[in-house]
Amino acid sequence: MIVTGSRSFEGSGRLERLFAELRRASSGYLHTRVHTEPSPELIDAAVESGRKAGTDSVIAIGGGSVIDAGKAVSAMLLQRYPVERFIEGRPGFLEHDGRKVPFIAVPTTSGTGSEATSNAVISRVGAGGFKRSLRHPAFVPDVAVVDPVLICSSPRPLTAASGMDAFTQLLEAWVSPFASPYTDLLAFHGLEYFSRSFLRACSDGAGDPAVRGDIAYAAFLSGVVLGSAGLGIVHGFASSVGAAFDIPHGVLCAALLGEATRENILQLQRSGTGRPALRKYAAVGRLLTGRADADTEEGCLLLVRELEEWRNRLDIPRLGAYGFGEGDAERLAGVTRSKSNPVGLEPDSLKKILLACM
Repeated sequence: MIVTGSRSFEGSGRLERLFAELRRASSGYLHTRVHTEPSPELIDAAVESGRKAGTDSVIAIGGGSVIDAGKAVSAMLLQRYPVERFIEGRPGFLEHDGRKVPFIAVPTTSGTGSEATSNAVISRVGAGGFKRSLRHPAFVPDVAVVDPVLICSSPRPLTAASGMDAFTQLLEAWVSPFASPYTDLLAFHGLEYFSRSFLRACSDGAGDPAVRGDIAYAAFLSGVVLGSAGLGIVHGFASSVGAAFDIPHGVLCAALLGEATRENILQLQRSGTGRPALRKYAAVGRLLTGRADADTEEGCLLLVRELEEWRNRLDIPRLGAYGFGEGDAERLAGVTRSKSNPVGLEPDSLKKILLACM
């Protein structure tokens, strides 16, 4: 089964060339398109089609949603229950046994790092919706082909949003209370590659494979570190707000990161025990601005200012553009959680972040 997005890879002509190569090799194939973040219904339908066609391997070529969909189909072809039974936190949850068919991930955006993770995010948006993971260590792709040339055609809004998702994952893993020397090394390495090329990827360097390669590498590392260190409150909001509103994941991260970082820093300063995390935030502020002489307090301030500048410069929509209102802030602040955030945040702080991003 070949899983792709709705149009970009197909429009490039590369998909038809892939089909031609498969036909020359006498390999049958089934093409499945993913138009949005994968839902249980989409996965179950794709699995049913795959079983009827005798699918014995899956290749996903696209952004994070496409790779998550392919990962889930690979994981479910050998199971007899619907995918929702295996999604964390859902009624009647069953532990997956890890059996799957071989899976190859080919990212065409630089964002989620799904090509390096053991989970697939499955969503149902709206009233009673959810955004949770299908997870097992065996779900890490058997092969990941990370080719910057495939990412060069990614449009500026998608480059900006997906890039901010990768940056958020790197930053949240970097300051996580579960970080380790291993994740610190990889997270900061990813931040270095990201910082030198992100804005160029969104402007005059969009077609440069070397620029795209830096962001692709950073995104891959973000997928590696999140599995060990966990993610913070922005991704906590991604589960609660993302389940209630049809907001692209990268846009949600980009919209929230500046305010969430500001509130984390404020609460760490008030706690009196947050110096290690504050030093880490400051290190990123110095990295992004080149201000190597900045002390911890100034470095934290530089980071928040830089994130605000990115949001404005990249024209990231605010939450209100998706129908988010004050009442939603109150409601969703009460159900948002993140055990890997560097500091505990009360509902009032969570509401404050959401209202500031409206």
